[in-house]
Amino acid sequence: MSKERTDLVKAIKEKGKTIEAEMSFFDHLDVLRGHLIRAAIAVIVFAITAYSLYDFIFEKIIMAPGQVDFWTYRMMCAVTEKFNLGEDFCVKKLDFIIINTQLGGQFTLQLNSSLMLGVVFGFPYLLFEIWRFVKPALHENERKSASGFVFWASLLFVTGVLFGYYIISPLSINFLANWEVSEIINNNIDIDSYFSVLATLTIGAGITFELPVIIFILSKLGIMTPAFMRSSRRYATVIILIIAAVVTPTPDLITMFTVSLPLFLLYEASIYVSARVERRKKQAELEFYKN
Repeated sequence: MSKERTDLVKAIKEKGKTIEAEMSFFDHLDVLRGHLIRAAIAVIVFAITAYSLYDFIFEKIIMAPGQVDFWTYRMMCAVTEKFNLGEDFCVKKLDFIIINTQLGGQFTLQLNSSLMLGVVFGFPYLLFEIWRFVKPALHENERKSASGFVFWASLLFVTGVLFGYYIISPLSINFLANWEVSEIINNNIDIDSYFSVLATLTIGAGITFELPVIIFILSKLGIMTPAFMRSSRRYATVIILIIAAVVTPTPDLITMFTVSLPLFLLYEASIYVSARVERRKKQAELEFYKN
């Protein structure tokens, strides 16, 4: 009888631990939901702001890379004149007309682009909320090593967005707009197609520039090592060149080099980040065994 009572007590204790663990799990989900809601509110606020200023945003930001007086094209012509690179490098025309083929196309464009800008401007705050959620689960030394997460991740994202907007997008738009199969074909580009290319290349570049942050996290988890990244450098070189060729389908080497150079630098920076994480891990292990 006492054995049955003991088994019953053990079962009750185990059940209590399970319930406590489940409550803790749902408590964490509730906390995460609060962080995500605040981040969503920030995105909505930025989106509403963009919507209210849409005349300026449409003319000066969205349509700017489709105009020959855009900063990038002016710089390309200035470089062409200074270094005699040839007339092909200087952009003097963008042979396409923007049209709308859907009844609600312009209204949808304003909503989608405003929301997209809300995500871009709200991204640093989203990172801040993620950091606030993860921070309590970290040890003191882990908090110190990751204290600059929000700053560096935001800086890399903003840098990538600017690179995508001022370099990748105009180079791609220039090439695609001026590519001609036959003179009888006119380039009447749907506004959705134009905005899709612009947004994909711009935000895609911002996400790509997060590579060092991703490598830092993977290195912390022990998934990525600097030795592996160094041994894979040749494969990374091929992948980077393929990405540069796909993102900017231009035949000239100058454009390919312009796009691929930052990606090479990001990869080398990621190796440095991974090596630094590995050194800190080894140092922590040595201090542990000494004590």
